Amino acid sequence: MTAAFSVTGIAKRYPDFALQDITLQLPEGQVMGLVGVNGAGKTTLLRLLTGLAAPDAGQVQVLGHQLPDAQVAAKRDIGFASEDMRLYRGQSLRWHMDLIRNIYPAWDEAYAGELVKRFDLRPDQAVGGYSHGQRVKALLLLCLARRPRLLLLDEPTTGLDPVARIEVLEALADVLRDERRSVLFSSHNTHDVEQLADTITFLHQGRLVASADKHSFLESWRRIVCQGVLPADIDDWPEIASARANGSLVEIKARAWRDDLPARLAGLGLQVQRNDPMSLEDIFVTAVRSGAVA
Repeated sequence: MTAAFSVTGIAKRYPDFALQDITLQLPEGQVMGLVGVNGAGKTTLLRLLTGLAAPDAGQVQVLGHQLPDAQVAAKRDIGFASEDMRLYRGQSLRWHMDLIRNIYPAWDEAYAGELVKRFDLRPDQAVGGYSHGQRVKALLLLCLARRPRLLLLDEPTTGLDPVARIEVLEALADVLRDERRSVLFSSHNTHDVEQLADTITFLHQGRLVASADKHSFLESWRRIVCQGVLPADIDDWPEIASARANGSLVEIKARAWRDDLPARLAGLGLQVQRNDPMSLEDIFVTAVRSGAVA
């Protein structure tokens, strides 16, 4: 399977932060959601994939091009949008659209027009008069209408009101219908990631905590509620991410659910009352706190 990007053993060091030993790849035509708290390394990874930063160690390959050496060729097919990108406030959206169209031959004018209507934007208005949500949608329009093969989005829904957020998510879902296009997006909103992503990657403090397809995460993690006394050595079980007691109730979070787990717990005197699926947010928090490694 062709990879939209692959990074192998990459590291990037700054005075107060380091991205360390990241090995990761995204198959062509898939969507990866990148989840992590502020300072986890999400933006640094995206910058390495765009060629805006060079790794201190390791290799970065994007769309078959080695970065940073072949970044000019790679950037023809990369679309990047970040919440800290700026438009020319005194110019209109139409002016920006004409600028991008003259730079990128793959610009799709008809699709840009559809996005103008979908996002309810006024192309002749100076973008300095846009609200935050309108500016985000304008940036996404300029990115999406280029029809890039790889779309890199840094917190695309941050600060959007509920209606604008849904509009952006629907536009991204449309992009994903093309099996040759791939998307990597970072988000604090695990609900957005759960809705759109095929693969989910957790970053924390510059390290890769876990990365797997969404189905594997949601199927393998379980919250188990038991009656009894918490065994002293249960934290040593590799499939157990966390365990805590609250009186006679014991809550166990398993990272690798197996059908025989309730029977094994019963053998320790724990009576399993129920096991529940975990939300992506709960999985992320538990994985980070338990120090789980990909």
